[in-house]
Amino acid sequence: MIIEAARLSGRNLVSPASRSVLFKSLGLTVLLLTGLWFGLGEAFSVFAMPWLENLLPGLPDWAGWAGTVAAIIAGIGLALVLALFVAPVTAAMAGLFLDDIAEVIETRDYPEETPGRAMPLMQSIRQSLGFLLVVGLGNLFALVLLLVPGINIAAFFLVNGYLLGREYFEFAAMRFMSPADAKRLRSRHSTTIFFAGLIIAAFLSVPLFNLLTPMFAAGMMVHLHKMIAARTQARPH
Repeated sequence: MIIEAARLSGRNLVSPASRSVLFKSLGLTVLLLTGLWFGLGEAFSVFAMPWLENLLPGLPDWAGWAGTVAAIIAGIGLALVLALFVAPVTAAMAGLFLDDIAEVIETRDYPEETPGRAMPLMQSIRQSLGFLLVVGLGNLFALVLLLVPGINIAAFFLVNGYLLGREYFEFAAMRFMSPADAKRLRSRHSTTIFFAGLIIAAFLSVPLFNLLTPMFAAGMMVHLHKMIAARTQARPH
C-alpha cells in the first residue's frame, strides 16, 4: 500500500494535469529558500564576520589562509543550515497547495468518489503555520542530534519521517473529516503512516528532488488516505 501510494505520487509529478500546481509549488519553494540563503548570509556577515576580523589580526602572517578556510567553512555551514530549512519550508508549502494537488488526483484517479472539501483560506494558513512550526522545531532538535556520532543520520529520518508523515496525512484526511477525526484516523494507522513518512524523508534527503517534496508528499498521502479509507470501509462491522 505504501509503495503503491509512492508510485502513484511519482506518476503525478510528471502528469500534465499537475503541471500548473508543480510550477507554482516549485517556484514558491525556490523563492523562499533563496530568501533564506541571503538572510542567513546577511546574519553571518553581521554577527560572525566582526568576530573573525577581531580574531585574525592577532594571528601570524599566514592568518590570511585562516580567513580563507573560515570563509569556506562558513559557506558549507550555511549550506547545511539551509538544507535543514528545506523540511519546514516544504511543510509550509503543503498547506498552500495540498488542496490543488488533491483535486487533480481525486478528479483523475477517483472520479466515482465524492471529492473532498478544500479548507477555508484562513484555516489553511493556520495549518501551514502550525505545520511550519512543528517541523521547524523537530528539525532544530535533529540539528542538535547531528552533532552526536552514530545517530545523526538516523535522527534526521526518524524526526522527519514521523512529523512529515503525520502532518501530510492529516492534511489529506481533513478534506473529508474534522481535524479531531483526522487525528484519530492517523493514530489508528500510525505505523503505516510513519513508514510512509520515512519515504517522504528519503525523498527530502535527495538534493534538487527535495524541492518537489510538497508535491510528492501531498500526492502520496492523498493516495494513502484513499487506500486506508477504502480498506476501513471494506471491513465487516
